Amino acid sequence: MLPLHDVPLETPAFVYDECRILAMARLLAKVRAASGCRMLYSIKSLPFRPVLELLGPWVDGFSVSSLFEAKLAAALGEALHITTPGLRPEEIAEIGGLCRFVAFNSLEQFLRLQPCLGEDASPGLRVNPQFSFAGDRRFDPCREYSKLGVPLDELVSALADDAGLVKRIKGLHFHTMFSSNSFEPMQKTVALIEEKLAGLLHRLDWINLGGGYLFETEQDLAALMEIAQHLRRRFDLAIYFEPGKGVVGRAGYLVGTVIDLFRRDGKILAVLDTTVNHHPKAFEYQIRPEPAWTEPKRGHGAILAGCTCLAGDLFGEYRFDEPLQLGDRVAFANVGAYSLIKASRFNGYDLPSIYAWDGASLRPMKQYGYGEFNRQWTAD
Repeated sequence: MLPLHDVPLETPAFVYDECRILAMARLLAKVRAASGCRMLYSIKSLPFRPVLELLGPWVDGFSVSSLFEAKLAAALGEALHITTPGLRPEEIAEIGGLCRFVAFNSLEQFLRLQPCLGEDASPGLRVNPQFSFAGDRRFDPCREYSKLGVPLDELVSALADDAGLVKRIKGLHFHTMFSSNSFEPMQKTVALIEEKLAGLLHRLDWINLGGGYLFETEQDLAALMEIAQHLRRRFDLAIYFEPGKGVVGRAGYLVGTVIDLFRRDGKILAVLDTTVNHHPKAFEYQIRPEPAWTEPKRGHGAILAGCTCLAGDLFGEYRFDEPLQLGDRVAFANVGAYSLIKASRFNGYDLPSIYAWDGASLRPMKQYGYGEFNRQWTAD
């Protein structure tokens, strides 16, 4: 259990559980050994350098989405895969020197920038299978008018029209899901790609199956192993899988302290020294963050509110065994992915201090402070 009281912890705090991250890394390594599927960590979910160093010995490399991410991860000496709509002509040579695999996001991007890539990187394409599974359109890469990947039908036509194109493409990448507990979407997507692009697949070196899947056990990854084994047998491809949230999501906690208590319209409001701006999905998608404690069926209720002047800076209404008091600490779970990387200093409140939890003790890893805020808002 993450310690909240009687420990040196400056709040607001982001705490990551090293034991949990290592458990997920070992699980991926076990699946790799059984299936031959190579494992990448998608650093966009949490690019904190000590986390990358923790994962480095267990993964086959990192998945990145920008030059800055590539430069951060390349310092660890791992193989990098990149795909992004945001490739710039002035960056492509440097990216080609850092990333071993580059999946261009569009045919136009491929034709324009692939000649500038250099010989060390293997060029590929991100494909849009045009096969939607994500229930929330905001997370659906296969939505209508999608900017993400070459539509599958368009790629089939381009290969038919340009016989030389197939010789230039060395790999394929697709990513169609977000927070899926089932690998059925991947199974169906791979079957469709096999049907449409069997001739191309036989000539490729690699395929990246993307990420967006959640897992806890080896059994949860059984379908992934079957997919990887099938593709390796049929097409003799190097297979990659690039989870992010699946590795670090449940390893992260956001901890705040109650700094004010009052009653409004018959309910207790507890103002914390953290804010939904430290966990932006809470406000962006109006979700109720998961409590890190077990809520009693009956108990003392309180609305947990953030400390900024944004009226909607509210985490939600929660229950506690005892009435909250000034100075009490409250923690939200499952915030390891896409929270700290998106956090902001709105209203001038500092970013959370970062701590590592090794199952026995907390270690302070990073604090920000006024100096960084001042540098951010001072002209060059």
